[in-house]
Amino acid sequence: MAAARYLVDDLEAAVRFYTGRLGFAERRSFGPVTLVQRGDLEIWLSAPGSSGREQEGATPGGWNRIVLEVTDLDEAVEGLPTRGRRVDGPAGSWCVVEDPWGNPIELFQPK
Repeated sequence: MAAARYLVDDLEAAVRFYTGRLGFAERRSFGPVTLVQRGDLEIWLSAPGSSGREQEGATPGGWNRIVLEVTDLDEAVEGLPTRGRRVDGPAGSWCVVEDPWGNPIELFQPK
């Protein structure tokens, strides 16, 4: 599974925008996070209060990232530069790492 996480300030408005204007379907919600999907593309819309916004400086437009599901988060993160700390949220655990150019990639291990 691969997805993108977009930080948003108003979850309901973001869901209406992606479903009403861009043809996404609402898949499921985890509190302040709603997953929308169009074809093979899934976007995790993360509002204030979500674990995806716990990193310092995480604001819309600045911490958007792809999400890659992994089976062992600790192993996947080992030796990679990280942005912040490991976070344990309601759907699983994750950590944001950087590629060699500084682009954020979230490695996510579901519960």
